[in-house]
Amino acid sequence: MIYFNKILPIIVSPLGFIIVLLFWGIIKRKILPMLTALTILILLSLPIVSGHLTKFLEQDYAPLSPGEITAADTVVVLSGMVRTIKKTDGFKYEFTDAVDRIFAGIQILNLNKAKKIILTHGKLPWSLGLSEGEFLADFIQSQGIDPNKILLTEIVQNTNDEAVAVSKMLPKNSTIILVTSAFHMPRAETVFRNQSLNVIPYAVDFRKSAKKIDVLEFLPKAKAFYESNLFFRELIGRGYYALKF
Repeated sequence: MIYFNKILPIIVSPLGFIIVLLFWGIIKRKILPMLTALTILILLSLPIVSGHLTKFLEQDYAPLSPGEITAADTVVVLSGMVRTIKKTDGFKYEFTDAVDRIFAGIQILNLNKAKKIILTHGKLPWSLGLSEGEFLADFIQSQGIDPNKILLTEIVQNTNDEAVAVSKMLPKNSTIILVTSAFHMPRAETVFRNQSLNVIPYAVDFRKSAKKIDVLEFLPKAKAFYESNLFFRELIGRGYYALKF
């Protein structure tokens, strides 16, 4: 099932659509499908376009400091911020752009906004080394967090798995502070509320930067195309869970 969840968004993403148009144009020897593919590629590669798409994903949340949120018994930090690097003698773990998630969890504990933290035991079939949750548990202990405050879910593979696993660890209708990236928060809120949990969203890792518009915003960039693809992938995820629940 996890392979289906990962492959389907690629097929129906702009990248998949562009590939289909290109093959169609080549096989049928028609220029229009290839020009359409090129136009979509260029438009979605413009920072001005990807920036507005990212802003739409994040529009329901504002950056807050941990001191501004309501206290709860538990803070839940979702996976998605660690990459595994292969070494000759084992593995090394590095943080990605979403590292704000774990630092937010640490701050919430240090400010006594929560008494304990739940980390998700994220591990996909193709993963190597420690699960993300295991690495993060060790990391926050190194930052001075009492190990008695740290809980780890069972192995999970996606956001819905995370919600189900957390619900098993807490009484029904428990209130949690949910920490994840701003673009991902609407989908995460949906699945956690479906598990009879009261959610206080704490969105971090905002991707839309505040800056003046200049000529560089209208020049294609690979990163902008990646962000545009992320927009469509997230919409697919939101739509799937909206229909499911």
